[in-house]
Amino acid sequence: MFLVFLLYALFASIFTFSKTALEFTDPLFFVGSRMFVAGFLLLVYQFIREPKSFAVKRAHFLPLFLLAFFNIYLTNVCEVWGLKYLTSAKTCFIYSLSPFLSTLLAYFMFSEKLSSRKWLGLIIGFLGFIPILVHHTASEEAGGHFLVFSWPELAVFVAAFASVYGWILLCKLVRDLHYSPTMANGTSMLMGGTMALFHSFLVEDWNPVPVTQWVPFLECSLCVIVISNFTCYNLYGVLLRRYSAPFMSFAGFMTPLIAALFGWIFLDEVVALPFYLSAIIVFFGLVIFYQEELKSVEVEESSCGLS
Repeated sequence: MFLVFLLYALFASIFTFSKTALEFTDPLFFVGSRMFVAGFLLLVYQFIREPKSFAVKRAHFLPLFLLAFFNIYLTNVCEVWGLKYLTSAKTCFIYSLSPFLSTLLAYFMFSEKLSSRKWLGLIIGFLGFIPILVHHTASEEAGGHFLVFSWPELAVFVAAFASVYGWILLCKLVRDLHYSPTMANGTSMLMGGTMALFHSFLVEDWNPVPVTQWVPFLECSLCVIVISNFTCYNLYGVLLRRYSAPFMSFAGFMTPLIAALFGWIFLDEVVALPFYLSAIIVFFGLVIFYQEELKSVEVEESSCGLS
């Protein structure tokens, strides 16, 4: 269980490091630079380890481009732009919509059936986000509004949706087109990072680059690359051999709680009452949603073979 806690503590720290990095750079450049570097390093590793598999077929360019656009560019740009205005705890909390969104995508795209208990858990879970979404800080107000939601909130919601869809695309590349996870991730990171850097060049102040202080920027970027791009997903794959996928998804709710703690300690962020109220309601929804799966004691293997 310690490794499960460590995994989600590392995931939570990504939001803390990213929030800190944004004090010294702009969102698009931060995303583009770290994804480009991470993708390049992953591809170098893949080439050294399996040079024969280091190839991309022309017919597979479109699915790889879609993976790069949704799972790397859109997910990270929307997340980091939203993080610029939101607290790290709120950003991470909205991101925890992923289990509910993945279920809805499976229901609509793959006609997967949902029990009445799961529908109840979904409804309660979505309702649980209302208190935190209607509470806005002064920084968030600066990001603008659309109806009752702020644009930063909507951006992070788009990031969560794009991330879930990106995982579906990655599963298809690994399972159906027989790419290794390292090759698929490395290629998509390199492509998605290039998209973000080009976007940054068009709209951000390159004079010569949008970085105000190099040392803290490089420190935060390196930490995020090591934790996010190399450590967490590999550790997640290892833990899926020991614990069931539903349990891992359920345990993932620790992430916004740890992010709130890190934000309070390291970023002087105030965790308001709506956060706790939403956390209680969403946790109750998750308990109902995962109750059937959590009764099972069988350890599941990752359906996509990403371990």
